[in-house]
Amino acid sequence: MTDDAVPELRASDADRERVAEVLRDAVAEGRLDMEEFEERLEATYKARTYGELTPITRDLPAPGVTPPPVNMVKEPVDSGSWAGRIVGGEGSSTGAVAIMSGFQRKGRWTVPKRFTCFAFWGGGEIDLREANFADREVEINCIAIMGGMNVIVPPGVEVVVRGIGIMGGFDHSQEGVQGDPGAPRVIVTGFAFWGGVGVERKLTRAERQRLKEERRQEKLERGSSAKQLYGSRRDALSDLDDAHRDAMDIHREAMRRRHEERRERHEERRERHRERRERRHRDWD
Repeated sequence: MTDDAVPELRASDADRERVAEVLRDAVAEGRLDMEEFEERLEATYKARTYGELTPITRDLPAPGVTPPPVNMVKEPVDSGSWAGRIVGGEGSSTGAVAIMSGFQRKGRWTVPKRFTCFAFWGGGEIDLREANFADREVEINCIAIMGGMNVIVPPGVEVVVRGIGIMGGFDHSQEGVQGDPGAPRVIVTGFAFWGGVGVERKLTRAERQRLKEERRQEKLERGSSAKQLYGSRRDALSDLDDAHRDAMDIHREAMRRRHEERRERHEERRERHRERRERRHRDWD
């Protein structure tokens, strides 16, 4: 006998009872609620072949088979959250140097606990908008001599500036801004001589694009609402115009009927007057 013929074999009462026992165990373990249990139990006792019995317990563990373990480890949070961007480790770059030249650290990179950069007659950019962080608190140590550096942080990051400037300076404008819960803290330290270190907050290009799209959608929705309002007002005015036109038609019809009635009464008076005159002429004759 082939395997293809097995589903067509007739099931016995014992077969149906074994399936019913699996269903009872499943409802006792919380795998099925009572409604599902009753539906499957009814289908079990109505089944006539193995092919009809098999689907009833297909998604339930067989007796003696251990179900796969449930993973009790908390899954990592989405990469877009701050907790997902504090990854630990040593960082993908620990420093940068620009001597009569420039450097950049931007895009998806891991900021170490301490990042040191040096610029002499040059400049550099440290962009943290898409970066991951090796620790909850990182330090950007900037040494600028007759040069400049710019540290770009995303919104939500707390910034502390502790640098010293001699005939130069450090930008403190972003200090005091409350950070988001779980966001990293960036400490900007160092020394600037005839140079400067700037700190600014910027959105990523993707975030700017998303906000731009949201504003565009809001503008479209406002435009659509305005069109709907204008259309409603136009429809209302059209309805008023139609009502006025109907009223004028009714008024004109009433005036026409009154005029017609007056004309008929005038014709009747003229006819009576003519008849009286004719009778007088007859009487005279």
